[in-house]
Amino acid sequence: MSNELREELDAWIDYNWDPDLTVREWWQRLSSAGFSNPGLAKPFGQDWGRAETRVLAAALRERRAIGSPAGLGMLLAAPTILVHGNESQIERYVPRILDGTDAWCQLFSEPGAGSDLAGLQTKAVRDGDEWIISGQKVWTSEGKHADLGMLIARTDPNAPKHRGISWFAFPMNQEGVEVRPLREMTGRSLFNEVFIDEARVSHGDLIGELNDGWRVANTTLMVERAGIGGGHGMAYAAAHPGSIAGHLEKPAGSFVGKRLALAAGGVGPGTFQLLRELAEEREKLGDGRIRQELARLHTELELMRMNSQRTRQKNQQTGGEGNLSKLLMTSALHRTRELAGSILGPDMALWGDESVTGGMIQEMAVFSPAPSIYGGTDEVQRNIIGERVLGLPKEPGPDKGTSFAELLQNKTDW
Repeated sequence: MSNELREELDAWIDYNWDPDLTVREWWQRLSSAGFSNPGLAKPFGQDWGRAETRVLAAALRERRAIGSPAGLGMLLAAPTILVHGNESQIERYVPRILDGTDAWCQLFSEPGAGSDLAGLQTKAVRDGDEWIISGQKVWTSEGKHADLGMLIARTDPNAPKHRGISWFAFPMNQEGVEVRPLREMTGRSLFNEVFIDEARVSHGDLIGELNDGWRVANTTLMVERAGIGGGHGMAYAAAHPGSIAGHLEKPAGSFVGKRLALAAGGVGPGTFQLLRELAEEREKLGDGRIRQELARLHTELELMRMNSQRTRQKNQQTGGEGNLSKLLMTSALHRTRELAGSILGPDMALWGDESVTGGMIQEMAVFSPAPSIYGGTDEVQRNIIGERVLGLPKEPGPDKGTSFAELLQNKTDW
């Protein structure tokens, strides 16, 4: 089947790919064919598994055609809206994500509500057919390029903590929204903080039911954790989607061979093969410790692959696959960092296009603390697995029925 699929994909790419097409034109062709996110159900995708998606990724790479629009719209917003959005919202938002017209960011975490996300303080006050939003968000990936944000805000402070929250498709390009990039030790600014001061969002942009945003947000988080776990095999372009980055009207061929900064956050079979080849080139496969660490990394990647397969088998699911996926990825990433240091030695400290691996492994090492934190810390993932999968008792706290406004830390704020 894979050989037959590869032949079909090669023929399609040969017919459709032209480096002189604009990024917008090429992404529209990918989207129309269901290849932007082929894991989605038809008509938006191909309802493929990871194996078929990897075949597409390989075909695009080997024919030097750029991949799909990257970003949180593709990874998080589209799957969430397909589950919880109404027909009008799906038609309005999903095609514009798949063809790269709109870029999205995730407006979840706050300075006082990171690991305790349900403690968020951002307020939404109804004003006719609109909601007035005020608050602060932080660790907002790609916020500076976003046309829209996945916003969760408190619409009823008198409801219990996990109720009274709503999920909005929030327009970023408006008065009252300020995005401030946060410079990381990689030298990049993937993360941002966002200040919202009486900005507005239409009631028609409420995704899911009013005050039921925690359930919608859990869908987003589940998809995010599974995505961080990787293994989906999608081929992403180095071009940014959306109107702000200014890439849509540039020639698609100008992005061939470039890589995404986000690629530094993931580990897969290609990373393992790269490390093995580096160890062989440097005559370090004779080192028993390096061989053992290579075997352990291979084992973790296989566990990630099998855990991802289990997510498609509903009768085998535990409910913690996304959490396990994220834990496995962060562990594999940390193991990759340590193993690469053992193989490269002093070269691990040299960064830039002229360094070993073009600096990819070095940037991955510097970026490696981040995946243990974003998307919910590893400690949060273990708590969820312990409570929801293993049935262990929850940590003591206030009664679930307590109004959010009545919680001690909120009495003066609401």
